[in-house]
Amino acid sequence: MSPPEIATPFAAVDRERLERNIAAMAGRLAELGVALRPHAKTHKCPEIARLQVAAGANGLTVATLGEALVFAERGFDDLFIAYPLWLDTPRRRLLDAVLATGARVGLGCDSTESAARLAPVASQVDVLVEVDSGHHRSGVSPAEVRALAKAVLDRGLSIRGAFTFPGHSYAPDGRRTAALDETEALARAGTALRELGIADPVLSGGSTPSIGHLSAGASTEARPGVYVFGDAQQWELGSCSADEIAFTVHATVVSSRPGQIVLDSGSKALGADRAVWATGYGRLLDHPDARIVQLSEHHAVVTWPGASTQPRLGSRLRVVPNHVCNAANLADELLVLDADGRVEAWPVAARGRNA
Repeated sequence: MSPPEIATPFAAVDRERLERNIAAMAGRLAELGVALRPHAKTHKCPEIARLQVAAGANGLTVATLGEALVFAERGFDDLFIAYPLWLDTPRRRLLDAVLATGARVGLGCDSTESAARLAPVASQVDVLVEVDSGHHRSGVSPAEVRALAKAVLDRGLSIRGAFTFPGHSYAPDGRRTAALDETEALARAGTALRELGIADPVLSGGSTPSIGHLSAGASTEARPGVYVFGDAQQWELGSCSADEIAFTVHATVVSSRPGQIVLDSGSKALGADRAVWATGYGRLLDHPDARIVQLSEHHAVVTWPGASTQPRLGSRLRVVPNHVCNAANLADELLVLDADGRVEAWPVAARGRNA
């Protein structure tokens, strides 16, 4: 039920589903013997991170030093920045602020040039070498891991292990293939690191779409993020079901004609992401056959499959954004709704921390 006293559009979280998703992922990875280090860039919310840690997460993953600082200042003391960090002067100041909290910090690296920049903080951080497992965005090939790792060690840095992002799992037929590619890349990276004397390297992978195909022994750590909320992409990929989706944007029908309605949740509430294979700019949780076919800043145009069920003007609907990480970052707070109708506001404390 959408609280009528709150103006739409607003970002809402179903607390029961959220907690169920957190427990399910923690349980699955525990069964596999894989540590969980969830990616907090999805929610950017300390309250949700606390639930993840309480369920067994061994630390958090973040995308930027700004995000790391937000979580470190709130008591999260084991953080991995899964990004090929270029430590210039502004970022060095941010890193110093993170380290001043006493948090343990791991940094991603995929070049000798970046490693040289990290050398001045060698005694304070660990490095994870990024390996490309098929997404072809950042990271070195598995064949190049040994040379890069040696260069990192030669600069006095400590190597914790290797990590990868199997981003090519975000395709209708890519989930299993990406998981297999991840397994092979991390295995080769692990061999290379052991040859350099790193006896028990962390081998970190795992996107939300591919994690369903993860097997025991494939990696030592996984960093899924979207699993806490689900979104329209995961729904269409089959990596979550409609009843697992915990994040929606509540919106009002502001215009209507036969076969079409318009909602007040535009791109400034939902984000504008649309993968080439996606069937729309988002979906309606309670009306799975409807599709958002046009999106502008404050309008979401929805095709409606049946005139007899078309909602009236003023009706409130729950919209599932395509990419929940972007949608959460557009909100100042998440309104967390429980089964008894209570509403609690949780700040999206790390929103906009892009550096």
